[in-house]
Parts: sequence; structure tokens; C-alpha cells
Amino acid sequence: QVQLVESGGGLVQPGGSLRLSCKASGFTLDDYFIGWFRQAPGKEREGVFCMSSNIGGTYYLDSVKGRFTASRDNAKNMMYLQMNSLKPEDTAVYYCAVRPINIYFQRLRDACREYSYWGQGTQVAVSS
Repeated sequence: QVQLVESGGGLVQPGGSLRLSCKASGFTLDDYFIGWFRQAPGKEREGVFCMSSNIGGTYYLDSVKGRFTASRDNAKNMMYLQMNSLKPEDTAVYYCAVRPINIYFQRLRDACREYSYWGQGTQVAVSS
């Protein structure tokens, strides 16, 4: 059974840090592109980090560049999102997601498409 389970969310003060984790089970993470998305109240879901292809096609949402870093540990079937210098506007439910590596895009602007497996989400709240 394919499953993604996020953890690490919570309440943090502005300027603080959080690291989200996502445990994959039922499949080998190495065979998938990873992605992180978020959805704030009343807003559409947006891609925070996405991958278009294996040849350097990585996308970060402009507002998180330099503050957020996505990573993976294929040996542990884990993916992570390190979030630093958090701002109130980062408040959202964060989701991890994966897309099979046989579905790839040449254009970086397509990087957040076709993610097929999703976690249940973890709440991140940034407030003083």
C-alpha cells in the first residue's frame, strides 16, 4: 500500500525554523520525483518545491527561495523540507507528494504537475 506520512509541523515564532519529514512506504522513493506543496486557508494549493526532471530541474516557490531546502534520503525512504526564517505568510498545511520518474517535463514551469501520491498534510503555523 502506497503511503506518505508527514510529521514535524507545529507552531513557531516568526524567524524560527521547522523541519518537515515525510516517510514513504509501499514503494521505493528512488523511483519517484519528490515535491512539497502547501495550502493556506482560502487559497489554492501551491508548489513549494517540485522537480521537473533528473537533469537539474528543480523549482522553488519564489517566496521561499533561500529559506527552504528540500532533501531526500532514499536509503531511509524519507524526504524532508527544512524551513528557516519562517514568516507568518508561510502558515499553511504542508503536503509531501511524489511523481514516478517516468513522468518528467523539460520545462521547469511544469515541475509541479502530475504528482500522484500525496500525504495527509501537516499544519505549520507561524505566529508570535
